[in-house]
Amino acid sequence: MRVTKQEHACLIIEDSGKTLVVDPGSFTTALIGLNNVVAIVITHEHADHWTDDQLNRILERNPDARIFAPAGVAAAAPAFDITVVNGGDRVEVEPFSLRFFGEKHAVIHSSLPIVDNVGVLINDTLYYPGDSFTVPEGVEVDTLAVPVGAPWLKIGEVIDYVLEVKPRRSFATHEMVLSVAGKAMGNARIQWATEQNGGEFLPLEPGDAIDL
Repeated sequence: MRVTKQEHACLIIEDSGKTLVVDPGSFTTALIGLNNVVAIVITHEHADHWTDDQLNRILERNPDARIFAPAGVAAAAPAFDITVVNGGDRVEVEPFSLRFFGEKHAVIHSSLPIVDNVGVLINDTLYYPGDSFTVPEGVEVDTLAVPVGAPWLKIGEVIDYVLEVKPRRSFATHEMVLSVAGKAMGNARIQWATEQNGGEFLPLEPGDAIDL
């Protein structure tokens, strides 16, 4: 399974000639030319995690691709055929196995609504929590995609989250709201937290890929 990090929260996962796209949002360069896409996962409804344009680009070339997302996304995107998923659900879209965790976005501020959010475990290997610190209970996480910069987090919470999950490997996501210096600082904190339990931090930049 090959994972290619895109800008911000978007991931492209390839396995056995098929492709899965996670969170193709507004801070990610237009996804042009993707083929053999069998599924799209959207963790929540905020525009930095999905847009009409990104979905239409993917579906134009891959009309049979299935979209999985929580109810809030289905309500926000009525033009698309979305399969609603909740924490505890499992879905098989060959060759991808998807397990979903959690139910709500992390709190940004009391003045803002808390929207639906699901984390996703892909092929029992890669876990991405969306905009949350949801811990996938009962799972030994091989590789964790860690949000590093957002209005809803502070770096101490990120450190505690990585220490709790204890991934074998980690890399940072959700970084487009940070300066170069801020991203470097966040990466260093995630690296430290990952290494406390014997794990390895992978300093992925957009376009970098890893084989899991």
